[in-house]
Amino acid sequence: MWTKQFWQDAIERATKTFAQTLAAVLGAGAVDVLAVDWKAALAVSGGAALVSVLTSLGSEPFGGGGTASLTKAVEPAP
Repeated sequence: MWTKQFWQDAIERATKTFAQTLAAVLGAGAVDVLAVDWKAALAVSGGAALVSVLTSLGSEPFGGGGTASLTKAVEPAP
């Protein structure tokens, strides 16, 4: 999370998410581009981009290996 590469990748994913969401919002309305509520469309797309960045942060490994639920207490019996 503290590297330049991490943030470049996160911004790239967020940009793609923004563009995909904007295309979906515009396509869902199937209306004239001049009649689109651009403020709402950009707000929804911006929210999706923010979620993408938060997902990138949440996907970074913290602590030791494995998941929080993978502990010796819950490992299946051999």
